[in-house]
Amino acid sequence: MKRNEQHLDIYITDPEKKQKLYRRTLFIVVLSQIFGGAGLAAGITVGALLAQDMLGTESLAGLPVGLFTLGSALAALLIGRLSQNKGRRTGLAAGFMTGGLGAAGVVIAAIISSPALLFISLFIYGAGTATNLQARYAGTDLAEKRQRATAVSIAMVSTTFGAVAGPNLVEVMGIFARSVGVPELAGPFILASAAFFMAGIVLLIFLRPDPFKVAQRLEVERQRTNAADDTERISNYRNGIVLAALIMVVTQIVMVSVMTMTPVHMGHHGHDLGAVGMVIGFHVAGMYLPSLFTGILIDRIGRVAMTIAAAVILLISGIVAATAPGESLAMMILSLTLLGIGWNLGLISGTTILVDATVPASRARIQGTVDVLIALSGAAGGALSGMVVAGASFGSLSLTGGILSLILIPALYLIRPQKVEGSP
Repeated sequence: MKRNEQHLDIYITDPEKKQKLYRRTLFIVVLSQIFGGAGLAAGITVGALLAQDMLGTESLAGLPVGLFTLGSALAALLIGRLSQNKGRRTGLAAGFMTGGLGAAGVVIAAIISSPALLFISLFIYGAGTATNLQARYAGTDLAEKRQRATAVSIAMVSTTFGAVAGPNLVEVMGIFARSVGVPELAGPFILASAAFFMAGIVLLIFLRPDPFKVAQRLEVERQRTNAADDTERISNYRNGIVLAALIMVVTQIVMVSVMTMTPVHMGHHGHDLGAVGMVIGFHVAGMYLPSLFTGILIDRIGRVAMTIAAAVILLISGIVAATAPGESLAMMILSLTLLGIGWNLGLISGTTILVDATVPASRARIQGTVDVLIALSGAAGGALSGMVVAGASFGSLSLTGGILSLILIPALYLIRPQKVEGSP
């Protein structure tokens, strides 16, 4: 143990080596997220359609997203604690590989037509989506105070490559699935299983030394050499955690509920699987591609301003979806792209506030706990979205989500910690 700590001490005494490790960590996270993005796209694109096909009803079409987001809640809790104790490498690699097992189970469930196995496998598949989201924290472990939002963005933008390619490979994977005797809608989950396993292998082999363990050693040294009164800091930390959680929970509920029912809504209006894949592809691009500049804007303009922008964009998305003709592919693309952008701004702003409000001694554990709330809110939104649409309409669901996002604006000023714009 002491030998390992001595090995990490070099990053305390040599800032240049620390920056090199930071850049190398981002590169490894980027590589893993490319694979991870491809894995998460399967459940988003065809999960509801597969359940609808196997169950013969659309009232439960939102259940798959609810299940794998519920699974991601449990996984987020476990990954957060595993990362706190064993480091990011162990926690993230285990999460991705578990998600790969779940995706493989979905394929088997489709082959034998077993709804029970489908639901169990979707729950396990949620570990991959939780890990994909938690990987954004790995990029911040060694980031300087004014680099944090940018570090989150770099980790997230890399997801774009796989996440956009995934939905647009729906038809290709469907053809491949039929050629090997697997139901067409299970094809994307074959890709998901391979992609999640590859993401886990990349992290397991290359994420060395572990950035979170280095960050913990740096924090121990900081506390040893810089004793200070932490009363005000603790108050700010608590407010920051609450605010960050609220921002990410609200944006997740709005995004997941609308996204879940989009394929079913489009199916009602005559759109084929290729069109659904295109819309979801634009949506996922909106979720991740803005990260090219989102982090820079948050670091320079501030967490509060960009959270307000997120709420406004989500409202506009809801209005567009509620007023657009169901036959209009262009309007669906616009609405779902805006939905993704609003989620992106909210998630990165909230993530940065959360990193600001925590210290390495408890950071990964708290991050995992907050991600549980995010996943549970997504599960609730996904599970209830089908019932809302069945009882009202897709437009009502979209508009309600947009209006809900506006609660973030007063919340920013009611529970805003004094140091939300910077770092503790």
